[in-house]
Amino acid sequence: MKAFARYFLRGLVITTPVALTFWVVWWVVSTVDNFLPIGIPGAGIVVTVLTIALIGALASNLVTRGVVSGLDKLLARLPFVRLLYSSTKDLLNAFVGEQRRFNRPVRARFDEAGQVWTLGFVTAEGSDRLGMPGFVAVYVPQAYNFAGNLIILPGANVEPVDGDAAEMMAFIVSGGVSGSADRTSHK
Repeated sequence: MKAFARYFLRGLVITTPVALTFWVVWWVVSTVDNFLPIGIPGAGIVVTVLTIALIGALASNLVTRGVVSGLDKLLARLPFVRLLYSSTKDLLNAFVGEQRRFNRPVRARFDEAGQVWTLGFVTAEGSDRLGMPGFVAVYVPQAYNFAGNLIILPGANVEPVDGDAAEMMAFIVSGGVSGSADRTSHK
């Protein structure tokens, strides 16, 4: 019975992420397909991806850049819409835009003895925005969540981490179980 329970739990660990991933992908494809009555399963995803790429190409064009800029200014001025629009735009730009901000992974020390550390990304130098010379803003993503905390601490308590920012984000968000912890160990 112990062997059966062990095999069951091992199988659960393998099948649950796979099943959940397939279910989410199926749900997204089905939802998009229902919006676009094309009749070919999965065609909605292709149409959506192509539409987004077309909008990106148009936004890069000198002629349509003014229209995009005008729409951007309009949405940035509307009450309530401004909050959602600006924060979504800033978050996407921080990850994949031309002004990426989550590209400086660091270890941040919380105590003088060097016993308590966290991983995050430097997003701003304190002397410019915060009026706190020598301090930096470090964004600390939360594990298994799409949220995080911004902490301000002395720049001397922050050390760069060698490695890819995307791998570091995956490591943090997964609670430290994704990827290798070798790069993030204290030297």
